Parts: sequence; C-alpha cells; structure tokens
Amino acid sequence: MRRGVALFAGVAPAIIEAAAREAEALGYHSCWVNYPGSIDGLAALTVASRHTQRIRLGVGVIPLQTRGAASIADGVRANGLPLDRLLLGVGSANPGALARVRDGVAALRSALPARLIVAALGPQMCRLAGALSDGVLLNWLTPAHARRSAEWVRAGAAEAGRQTPPVLAYVRAAIGDAARTRLTDEAARYATIPAYQAHFARMRASPTEAAIAVAAADRLPAALADWDGAVDELILRIITGSEAVDEYVTLVRAAKP
Repeated sequence: MRRGVALFAGVAPAIIEAAAREAEALGYHSCWVNYPGSIDGLAALTVASRHTQRIRLGVGVIPLQTRGAASIADGVRANGLPLDRLLLGVGSANPGALARVRDGVAALRSALPARLIVAALGPQMCRLAGALSDGVLLNWLTPAHARRSAEWVRAGAAEAGRQTPPVLAYVRAAIGDAARTRLTDEAARYATIPAYQAHFARMRASPTEAAIAVAAADRLPAALADWDGAVDELILRIITGSEAVDEYVTLVRAAKP
C-alpha cells in the first residue's frame, strides 16, 4: 500500500516545502494540499512542486459547483504545475453532483493530460468514480468502510468495462494532546455538514472514529496497521498542535512508508 501526506493549503509555504521535501526523501508516493474555498490549492501546490522532483502532487479536491473545468485547467497552466506528477482532485456537492462530476471530468480530459481523481462518499459516487476516474479519493472513513467503498468502486469499473482505478483515502492523523484537540474540533465541524452527516450515519461511526490520534510519534505505525490492504494509497492528513515546521516533519517521519 502506497502512502501520501496531505496539508491544509493555508499553512506557511515553509511548512509545505519542508513536508514535501521530507516526504519525497522518505519514499512517499504523493504530497497533497486541499482546496478550502478562499485559498487556491493549485497555487499552494506550486510550493511543493518547486522543491521536489519525483513525488506526485495532489490537490484534493476542487469543488466543481464553484469552479468550472475551464477555470481549473487555466489555473493548472498558470501555476506551472507539472502534468506528469499532478493528481487533480475534483468533486461536487449535491444537488446534481453525479451529472456535474461526469461532465466536469469529461471537460477536463479534453483540456489537460492530467490524472483526474474523483472524491466520493456514497455508493453512487463511488460507482461513478470507478467508471470514469484515474483514482478515487475517500475521506473521513474507517478501514472497514474503506473496504466497502472500494467494492462500490470496483462494481462501477466492472459495469464500465474498465480496470478499477486506484482507491485512495484521506485519514487525519495527530500526535499529542494539542493536536488531538484540533482534530476533535475539525471532526465537530464536519459533523455539521449534511453530506457528511449522511456519510457517518451510513458508516455507523463518528468522525473521530475515522481518524487517528496517538500520544507519541512511536505509536503511530501501530495505529496505522488496521489500514493495511484497505486501499491502494493511504494519505495522512497532518493535524498538528501548532504551526511549527518540526511538528509536521515529525509526523511525516513517524508515518514513513
């Protein structure tokens, strides 16, 4: 199982640089930033691209209901992101999510030779992503539900007569009490979002049960063991107690492949 790291796009550039450099040196497959509304994740990803040579670069995910395919393609070009390393994540909120993702992926395929990653929560989006994406990005879920989601992805790929795309999972990870508190706060925010409320109910688990929090760095590898074989790539979304560079680097090192 491959491993990646993920960061909030709004962190200081020095954090993105340090985490991306360390992840590449340690053999991680990918380095990601999110796309949190007012912050352009494509621009943030350029920091990682300038300071690495091999690691895949992901943005997860750009909401198609607020930014269209043409604008996304223009943003990729304007930021000079390397297409051979780019994992371009897109998704959509309801209503109309399935049609919007189907049309958005088709438009992006005609505009950019990049790997297109589709965010999926429920069974219908997992099946659609299996039918048309280059990778499926899951979020806030337990290893058991990840395996169930991967079955939906495989079903969608089989119905479309194509090979199953890689299944990736964002899993939030925190070390220490201060980081655990920030993780709990983030979990509480997601628990108020209707789509995620439905997701947690379907999964029969709370958001905190879908995250990893340990007291010390040396306990992280054992906590990750439940994910072995659940997905093709596990992406550790780093949650720290402060915005110190060394806290990010510590988690990257603790979770190394």
